[in-house]
Amino acid sequence: MNILLINHYAGSNVHGMEYRPYYLAKEWVKLGHNVTIMAASHSHIRTKQPEMKEDWTVEVLDGIRYIWIRTPVYEGNGFGRIKNILAFMKELSTNVNKIVELTAPDAVIASSTYPLDMYPAKRIAKKANAQLVFEVHDLWPLSPMLLGNMSPYHPFIMVMQKGENDAYKNADKVVSLLPKADKHMIEHGMDPEKFYYLPNGIDIEQWEDATEKIPDEHDRVIRELRDKDHFLVGYAGTHGIANAMEFLIEAAEDMKDDPVSFVLVGKGPERDQLIQMAKQKGIENIHFLPVINKKAIPDFLGKMDCNYIGWRRSPLYQFGVSPNKLLDYLMSGKPVIHGIEAGNDLVEEARCGISMKPEDPKEIVQAVREMMKKSNAEREQMGKNGKEFVMKTHDYRVLSQRFIDVLSK
Repeated sequence: MNILLINHYAGSNVHGMEYRPYYLAKEWVKLGHNVTIMAASHSHIRTKQPEMKEDWTVEVLDGIRYIWIRTPVYEGNGFGRIKNILAFMKELSTNVNKIVELTAPDAVIASSTYPLDMYPAKRIAKKANAQLVFEVHDLWPLSPMLLGNMSPYHPFIMVMQKGENDAYKNADKVVSLLPKADKHMIEHGMDPEKFYYLPNGIDIEQWEDATEKIPDEHDRVIRELRDKDHFLVGYAGTHGIANAMEFLIEAAEDMKDDPVSFVLVGKGPERDQLIQMAKQKGIENIHFLPVINKKAIPDFLGKMDCNYIGWRRSPLYQFGVSPNKLLDYLMSGKPVIHGIEAGNDLVEEARCGISMKPEDPKEIVQAVREMMKKSNAEREQMGKNGKEFVMKTHDYRVLSQRFIDVLSK
């Protein structure tokens, strides 16, 4: 099968996020399929941008053919990003024949945050007589409406809403990373029979090959805390608004007399403010350590007694969540403390930890103390449950075959 996957922000193991297109495509290639990924030359979430030799630059990575389309460089979410999107859309829309000749697709997958790429994808699929799949990562424009308080009558939102409605109508199949999104999609015109749930995944082989050790600075702090017989609660990831980290700091303050320490690694827009908050409160049992290489994440998580992840309350989460970070937590074989109120809860499904209400430091304190009371054997069983669950249901080798099954129906 010839598969064309259009994803504005697609990355790779070389370029960084977004990883999902790369991991799926790599497995599709192993299964004998020909895969082309078309993506913009500049993305705000990549750690490394592709080297552009021409306006359309072809690069082959692990058997995947990437076609990078030159787009303007931008920062943030302002007009520069809109120009970048429009440039990518223009190139796709004005080169339908060229794309069909280059890729001869049997399946066209429009896989992006915003729904507008479904318009050129529809034309490409029609020209190639290929099936058309809309893969939904985030619910747009619902996300900026609920998280950014944008009016449904804002011109940008109205354009995106029409794009979403048309995408559900025109797609042959709709693949969602969110398990409960079908209700929203049906309300916006999707035939229920088009819906398929395929969550985010993890590259098991790459995770197990990530054997890099944490830096000496991090190891020294952890050893010192171990010498004090402290129970270690870890966090690895972005320090941002969505992660509700201020409640973890309040929980640490409430547990200042307990033999427990919270060890945080990562970076993000809220990190400096969180550090200042901890200093002002005189909290000594929370430790902010610098970001570490992705390959050292397994070593860090494995050194903790349990790991923590929390979410904010949002009506958006009624459709479910599919966080990559939580999959790393489960793969570490350590129990998880999970602050969530959503349409799904992987920790509860996997029986690998303690779930609680979000945005509540007292709930965090109670969960940590409950976890500390458990025996080593009980915590080990939780960790084992989580690892077995993620390997069975979220391995990209499993998800890629499930995606092919969807295309084959």
